[in-house]
Amino acid sequence: MSVSAVDLAAVPLFDSLDESEREEVATWFDVKIADKDVRLVGEGSSGYSFFVLVSGSAVVTSAGVELGTLSPGDFFGEVAILGGGRRTASVTTTSPSTLFTLFGTDFRKLQQTHPQIADRIEAAMRDRLTNGA
Repeated sequence: MSVSAVDLAAVPLFDSLDESEREEVATWFDVKIADKDVRLVGEGSSGYSFFVLVSGSAVVTSAGVELGTLSPGDFFGEVAILGGGRRTASVTTTSPSTLFTLFGTDFRKLQQTHPQIADRIEAAMRDRLTNGA
């Protein structure tokens, strides 16, 4: 299963891209399917991937405390890639879910070729680190 420009058009993070830009970016993503109760990332582990939740739901926890929930269109994993390389929270699915994943090298391509997207991701990271969500 591959990601298409149409798939990315449904994700608010990519709404500033035109069709050809979405076509390019879509090729950098992989698709991950997860059942309910699957830990996608673990707090304290190394993190080299960025995730966009396409369908389903997930919970974000740190030290066993729920920080928030994720729904379609939400993304996570940027703190480890942009920060110190370690996950600051765990993310576990709460329903069967589909995610688009972007490995670190492709994440860097996204930053370089589409700085407006990178700015939105970095702003979300700063907000999460400041507000703990």
